[in-house]
Amino acid sequence: MFANYLIGLREGLEASLIVCILIAYLVKTDRRDALRPVWLGVGAAVVLALGFGAALEFGSQEMTFKAQEALGGSLSIVAVGLVTWMVFWMRRTARHLKAELHGKLDTALRTGTVALVVTAFLAVGREGLETSLFVWTAVHATGNGTVEPVAGALLGLATAVLLGWLFYRGALRINLAKFFTWTGAMLVVVAAGVLAYGFHDLQEADFVGGLNTLAFDISSTIAPDGWLGTLLKGVLNFQPDPTVLQVVVWLVYLVPTLALFFAPPGLFSRRGEALGASSSR
Repeated sequence: MFANYLIGLREGLEASLIVCILIAYLVKTDRRDALRPVWLGVGAAVVLALGFGAALEFGSQEMTFKAQEALGGSLSIVAVGLVTWMVFWMRRTARHLKAELHGKLDTALRTGTVALVVTAFLAVGREGLETSLFVWTAVHATGNGTVEPVAGALLGLATAVLLGWLFYRGALRINLAKFFTWTGAMLVVVAAGVLAYGFHDLQEADFVGGLNTLAFDISSTIAPDGWLGTLLKGVLNFQPDPTVLQVVVWLVYLVPTLALFFAPPGLFSRRGEALGASSSR
């Protein structure tokens, strides 16, 4: 439940901040007449995200077991790729997000109502689709048939909306750079578990071999249906009997991704410039 709460909070807060920035800019520039198209675009983005999530859930129920596993594994890889790009993008551009959105909104205001709807729709729709996909794959990875994972995601989204409203009203101040850095790091850990289980799905679908080659089995120590196993599964997508491929995928993704995520800004560009300078001599 915590992992899905984190996803809902992180993705939802990004969308909430985007909406708050757009609305605040229109109010401060005395363009309240443009609020309706913006809200229309936001509403359309929410409907698209809900429809996408419903299509994933109900569409997969009509498939055979192996087809479901193949779909779940493939979408897990796609979701991890998207969320990885998203956390790096937000870490790099969070400081300039406000100016970037203001520029897009100015262009839309000059173009007309349709452009306003499209601007709001695209700004929020990307976050909504990412949230739907990642929550679906995370729920699929936990194998939890209860409502807890979905409830966790909805609670995270509700918290994000509340925080966004408090930001807009000026009642709450937090260091957004630190917030997005640490929640991004936690989301990378969650993504590593989703990716590993995605490859397990592909193994069960016979797309990848090695299903019966276990890295270890500590089921007798940490029971999958026990409180500790359930907690670790819900937070980290941990399972007590992973395959060798799952462990390898988990390590290959997690270690370098976290190292790059916490690397000082500009480190690799400075190294590239230094290498370019030395090679030109």
